[in-house]
Amino acid sequence: MTAWQIALFLLCVALATCAQNLSGFAFALILLGLAGLLELAPLADLANVATVLALANALVALRRSGRTLDVPAFRDTTLGSAVGILAGVLLVGWLSSNVTLILRVLLGLTVVACAIVVLLQAAALRERSSAASFRTWGVVSGLLTGLFSTGGPPLVYHLYRQPMPLRTVRDTLVATLAASSLMRLTMVLGTGQFSTNALKLCLLAAPLVFALSWWLERHPPGWSRPTVLKLVCALLLLTGVGLLVPALLQIARTGL
Repeated sequence: MTAWQIALFLLCVALATCAQNLSGFAFALILLGLAGLLELAPLADLANVATVLALANALVALRRSGRTLDVPAFRDTTLGSAVGILAGVLLVGWLSSNVTLILRVLLGLTVVACAIVVLLQAAALRERSSAASFRTWGVVSGLLTGLFSTGGPPLVYHLYRQPMPLRTVRDTLVATLAASSLMRLTMVLGTGQFSTNALKLCLLAAPLVFALSWWLERHPPGWSRPTVLKLVCALLLLTGVGLLVPALLQIARTGL
């Protein structure tokens, strides 16, 4: 990477970190979306960077949280996630080697869909969902985690609708995403898909992520949560469209 590309990558990391700390999600979505749009690194490497940094942040959050984990929800969702993650990791490895344009289209669609899902005003459920429902949503989240390390929005949508205390929902969500990140990292390392370039990007980005997180925790802006969500989702929509349009045009030209 050139000095200009490194500066752009760190800017993407900074925006993703701010969005994560202000809204509680979207780190991987924004990092992959913006850095992928600017073509700063292969999408597979960016997904691996997002996995490592998301896992580190989750472990810090878990250390501070109380004992409010919903064990059945965590167990069932994680079981489903394991299946989805394996499929996603294998698929992203094949797509990265064979059909890069298709991978960009999938990422663009994922970014747009996740923005729409988060903006949906879903009513709370009166009764707790079944174990099969948790596993199904776990598979969906796991597939997105395996592909792009972006499995948060489906679980946010599902868990926040459950009749659970808010603290329990948050702790269970953080623990589930941490387990998913750990599983993805293990699978990626096991299949030899974690490159030296991804390791360099992790080392480059980590100090900035932790410094910004530390600062924002002590000096949070006075923005309302709805305002933050709208800004983050607007950025996601613009990024997703920016990824989709050039890739679809190129596919149309090449007849892929």
